[in-house]
Amino acid sequence: MISYAPFYRTLLQKGVTEYQLIFKHGFSAHILHRMKHGQNITLKTLDTLCFILDCGVEDIIEYVRDE
Repeated sequence: MISYAPFYRTLLQKGVTEYQLIFKHGFSAHILHRMKHGQNITLKTLDTLCFILDCGVEDIIEYVRDE
C-alpha cells in the first residue's frame, strides 16, 4: 500500500499549507482529497509535488506492506 504520510510531514517541515498549494501553486483540491483518502495519484502529480516542494519522491510517498 502507498502511504502519503511523508507528504504531510514534508508540508509541515517546509511550512507549506494545502491552501498555499491550491491558491498559490494552482494545485488541484481534488488531488489533495484523493491523497487524504489514500487513493492513487499519477506520476505527473508526484513530479509536480516534488517540483513545488523541492523534494524527492520519498518525501511524498512511502510503501507500506499490507499485513
